[in-house]
Amino acid sequence: MTIRTLEDLFIHDLSDVYSAEKQIIRALPKMARAATDEKLIAAFNLHLEETRGQIERLDELVENTGGVRIKRMKCHALEGLVEEAQEIIDSVEAGPIRDAGLIGAAQKVEHYEIATYGTLHALAVKLGYKKAAKLLAETLQEEKATDEKLTVIAEQS
Repeated sequence: MTIRTLEDLFIHDLSDVYSAEKQIIRALPKMARAATDEKLIAAFNLHLEETRGQIERLDELVENTGGVRIKRMKCHALEGLVEEAQEIIDSVEAGPIRDAGLIGAAQKVEHYEIATYGTLHALAVKLGYKKAAKLLAETLQEEKATDEKLTVIAEQS
């Protein structure tokens, strides 16, 4: 995709995060099954439900923002982060050390999403997409809250 305008960048980043969210939907159940800490398992399962809602929010954003269409693309950054999480699952024995590794892997994903949704929100504001900006701000807050929950779990475990 050639990017020449802020709207092109917005569509590119929106398409990228849509792919990322789809990958997260596939990765979270694997991470929950690999975890042993009950709070961590619950956090992964809760975030899975939130992620489904975030995809619905992205769909709503596209429906309500004239001219914006998501492009089919793969988020390579998320693909790499998911591979890192899988390496932890494959190479670390189940228990507290694996759980710590999974928390770190999940927080890397959250930080990627926070950066992406923050950028998308700023672009939506600049482009005058008020409804899109509101929806993106909601998701951004969820991502920040998830990151904070993971930090609390890490500190308590």
